[in-house]
Amino acid sequence: MKSRTHSRCAFLVFASLAAAVAARADRTKLKPGMNAFTPQQDIQMGQKYAAEAEKQSPLCNDPKVDAYLTKLGHRLIEHLNTFGNQYPWEFHCVNDKAINAFALPGGFVFVNRGAIEAADYEAELAGVMAHELSHVALRHGTNQATKAQYAQIGSGIAGIAGGILGGTVGAAASGLGQLAAGSVLLKYSRSAETQADVMGTQVLYDSGYDPRAMAAFFEKLGNSKAPPEFFSDHPNPDHRIERVDEEVEKLGGVPENAQHDSPEFQAMKKEVAALPVAAKPKAGTAAAPTSFPKAGTIRVAAPSTSRASLDIGIAKLQYPDNWKKYGDGKEVTLAPDGGVVDPGNGQSALAYGVMIAAVKAQGRSGSQEALEESTQKLVESLQQENANMQVTEPSALGMLNEQQAMTTYLRNDSPGGGMETDMLVTTLRGDALVYFVCVAPEKEFSQFSPAFNAILDSVRFK
Repeated sequence: MKSRTHSRCAFLVFASLAAAVAARADRTKLKPGMNAFTPQQDIQMGQKYAAEAEKQSPLCNDPKVDAYLTKLGHRLIEHLNTFGNQYPWEFHCVNDKAINAFALPGGFVFVNRGAIEAADYEAELAGVMAHELSHVALRHGTNQATKAQYAQIGSGIAGIAGGILGGTVGAAASGLGQLAAGSVLLKYSRSAETQADVMGTQVLYDSGYDPRAMAAFFEKLGNSKAPPEFFSDHPNPDHRIERVDEEVEKLGGVPENAQHDSPEFQAMKKEVAALPVAAKPKAGTAAAPTSFPKAGTIRVAAPSTSRASLDIGIAKLQYPDNWKKYGDGKEVTLAPDGGVVDPGNGQSALAYGVMIAAVKAQGRSGSQEALEESTQKLVESLQQENANMQVTEPSALGMLNEQQAMTTYLRNDSPGGGMETDMLVTTLRGDALVYFVCVAPEKEFSQFSPAFNAILDSVRFK
């Protein structure tokens, strides 16, 4: 009888351990996206912009606070999957009462005093930092720079600000804000935000903190009367709280001994609260942001039948003369007044117009197989960045200025609300895949089709 009880206990212990392992094995698996930069270049780029941030921003310059952030950061890093990459990791407190934090590529982390003061307990601050560390580990900064370099489409054809419009869109009117919001390195997509939320939740759990703390902090920010600065730099993905809670369940729920707070954190809150508030930079010390209409207030005129000529380097073309050109060379966007909008997250998005860009082609140069493979890769990368993007008409072969081309129709969320139609036209020029994306809200696409087709018909490659 005794041996049976012992065996039963052993079985129950084994079953409990197996269930825990199974729960942990069910966690969401994440990996970095496409990237034209090496991890070493991440570090070099991060060092450069960190030095600029330290010159532009009012740091707290409190060794106690920086030491605390460093200690907390390294506790989290012990449980962070950096995919084999080694980063130098630096942590700085910024003397800014705005609730915000950001991490540059290579591991240079800046936490506003406002984020420390807004956190009620240590696990909430750890959640914010785990989120930022996840951006570094997943290399979201240089992933965004890669997409901007190739002028790829972000959410609702977003991301053109950094890669095409010179990085001025969404920039705050002062020092650190301009770097944080205006730099393409920190213009994350909503899918990148979700990934950082998920990985950050895993890091919190593995570090011994209550993994619900991240959701609690974001919920607190979302309930504030004025949108916090954090959301201007980190677009708020849909169902954010629910996704964090879902990951907690995948991890096996909240551990009974999960840590919420520490005396050290409460001491640091008092330390930060006693710091003098840094003076704001004088007006006119930074470039004013470019202004775009808010989503929901879009008003665009019908495309003009009169044409303006444009030389984009690889080709010449014509477009409606009541449209504007953004960018130069091989990265150009053509849009009517009101066609580029501010979706409310500090970024910019193309609601009406045409984007023209190029990426490196796949396969044997000039072959039909290379065109098909390169187009498929591009479509896949667009879908990775746009959770709701769907192919509505498969890629079909055709011609563009006597060049073999493919046309693919996609459906995606529109930054102006509702859905949009994206007509993707791709062709090969040497070892590059040149592509045109014609964008308009679904219900209005037929009205803009003649203008889109006229632009494509006018293309003359050099």
